[in-house]
Amino acid sequence: MKVLISPISTAEAVVAWQCGTNIIDIKNIHEGSLGASFPWIIREVIGRINDPKVVFSATLGDLPHKPGTASLAALGAVSCGVKYVKAGLHGSQNVAEGVELMRSVVRTCKDHDPNVTVVTAGYADYRRFGGLSPKQLVEIAATAKSDMVMVDTYIKDGKTLFDSLSEDQLAEFVRLAHDHGLKVALAGSVRAEHLPVLARVGADVVGVRGAVCGGYDRGTSIDPGKAEQFIKAANAIAVAA
Repeated sequence: MKVLISPISTAEAVVAWQCGTNIIDIKNIHEGSLGASFPWIIREVIGRINDPKVVFSATLGDLPHKPGTASLAALGAVSCGVKYVKAGLHGSQNVAEGVELMRSVVRTCKDHDPNVTVVTAGYADYRRFGGLSPKQLVEIAATAKSDMVMVDTYIKDGKTLFDSLSEDQLAEFVRLAHDHGLKVALAGSVRAEHLPVLARVGADVVGVRGAVCGGYDRGTSIDPGKAEQFIKAANAIAVAA
């Protein structure tokens, strides 16, 4: 089970790297759950760290249903050098629309670099705004030939992944995704105490920001001590498994 930490600046990315995170996911929290960062920040982070063992990721945003816009955003991300691209399906209203958007993202990324991991991302709290369900996300990801499917939380008001989906529901989501050959990332205000459950349901990647920030507030800076503790706990669970 790998750990993905989402910094918003080069300084935070360096902290995450020094603490040993597997994936550095560069985002912009001022533009939403999966808010897109700026090209110059992404390039600066990759250039500053310059570590081939680290996987760099970028979010494209909580996207409206505009496949062309998503395609250009994806091209911008992969052109900056990231190897993970996460597209948040916020505006797509059904499976057909989700597939249309994700096919455009997958084609753009794979045409540029076949080794880029494309992540179909949605939201565990989909009922709160009429979004796509986890089952629909798996169908979209598999049909569009994404590499991974992810759920996060869209509304950042303190509710966690587990306030929206039970352990059984998460386990079913992971099982269904794995049956379709997809890796799974889980996020959404999760903390270290959630790691045993996340491992138990079979998550391949656990994504965090708030859990490694001061006061568990995603709007504050990443705290090196919290990041180290979280990664140590995740590694211990992975070894035990």
